[in-house]
Amino acid sequence: MSATSAGGDLLRPRTILVVGGGAREHALSWRLRQDPGVERVIEAPGNAGHADVAEVHGEVPAHDHTAIVALALREEADLVVIGPEAPLVAGLTDRLRAAGIATFGPCAAAAALEGSKALGRRIAARAGVPIAPGAVFDAVTPALAYAASLGGPVVVKADGLAAGKGVTVCASLDEAEVALQDAIERRAFGDAGRRVIVERALSGREASVIAICDTTTALALPAARDHKRIGEGDVGPNTGGMGAYSPVPDLDDAAVARIVAEFHLPTLAALAARGRPFRGALYAGLMLMSEGPRLLEYNVRLGDPEAQAILPRVAAPLATLLLAAATDRLAAAAEALGIEGPLLPAQPGSTVAVVLAAEGYPGTPATGDEIEGIDAARALGGLVFEAGTARREGRAVTAGGRVLTVVGRGGDLETAASAAHRAAGVVRFRGRQVRGDIGRPGVLDAVSRELVP
Repeated sequence: MSATSAGGDLLRPRTILVVGGGAREHALSWRLRQDPGVERVIEAPGNAGHADVAEVHGEVPAHDHTAIVALALREEADLVVIGPEAPLVAGLTDRLRAAGIATFGPCAAAAALEGSKALGRRIAARAGVPIAPGAVFDAVTPALAYAASLGGPVVVKADGLAAGKGVTVCASLDEAEVALQDAIERRAFGDAGRRVIVERALSGREASVIAICDTTTALALPAARDHKRIGEGDVGPNTGGMGAYSPVPDLDDAAVARIVAEFHLPTLAALAARGRPFRGALYAGLMLMSEGPRLLEYNVRLGDPEAQAILPRVAAPLATLLLAAATDRLAAAAEALGIEGPLLPAQPGSTVAVVLAAEGYPGTPATGDEIEGIDAARALGGLVFEAGTARREGRAVTAGGRVLTVVGRGGDLETAASAAHRAAGVVRFRGRQVRGDIGRPGVLDAVSRELVP
């Protein structure tokens, strides 16, 4: 490791490899590149639109673990940060650590917390984390009978990874039956839906609290709220996420500190007790209810688009903290940095992240359409993080469902929302889908049913 020593227990990584190629990874590379001591950020596979902040290795896919390890060794990476959930669940961290490479992201045994919602429920129960009543099924008839026994709306969740789309909120038993048949019999989510979880639907306001963790310590990033539905007012099918904002007006620092104490730390302890030590980003997707927060779902990485809203607000040396978490030195690093308590320092003000999606998303997206206005959006002060984009003859074109995220910043949420929508408004491509209500009062005041992060 060529990481530089900053005195005490602090090590600052010089070279960082970020695995992934979406807007979350663009935001990660952008933020990490700003940290003291960071000289190089490398991405694999990355995206040609990320070349402003990273050295992009598009020839190395995230699923090729052998190639990722070889790249990290060849480039002498001091730290690897894994963005997406699929490589984590598939064991990429285990391969990297076996090669002696410090890696921020849980091992496969701990990443199964997201890879199986059934396991997530068991860990929550062991940790004493409050969660909606629910049960696991692999056949429609008993699952439907259980849904009827819950009374009222239910949620049907595919057990495995489904890119944030494997969830259906059902207002009636007829809707539940269709959702169960889609998942279990018609395999709408592939193998991810061969088992499902049926839960009582929760009502309230959602929030995402993500903590940087090693096996015993958790430091919360600024809280965020994201919106999964494709349509304004939180209507329509679920997507991977259409926008997010930070901070959350109805979740103050004291409440976040309580969530870390009551959700994250007990979960880390429960995982360790079951031989699943966790080092990485532990995401608690929550429903804020009158009787207190309830867990919707665990994730084992930074959210997308939450990361795009959160990372610009982090007022601490992120690269140093990620390396400390990867090497079980997080508490010592926090002390050396003067961080007191379970919250990372945050920049004042607010951020709003608006996702621009392709025509046809969240179904089959249109691709190959020219994108105009990225530079103009940046000239207006927007941060533009690219995801489903490619370069053709030097021009940006659409290449995926969620094309890019535009982030606005301001002294308060209203100002940040105006900045985000103003900058997003100058980015154009055929069939563009964008929610104009992200960060706006209407969606802030709405009481939403469960939408899984």
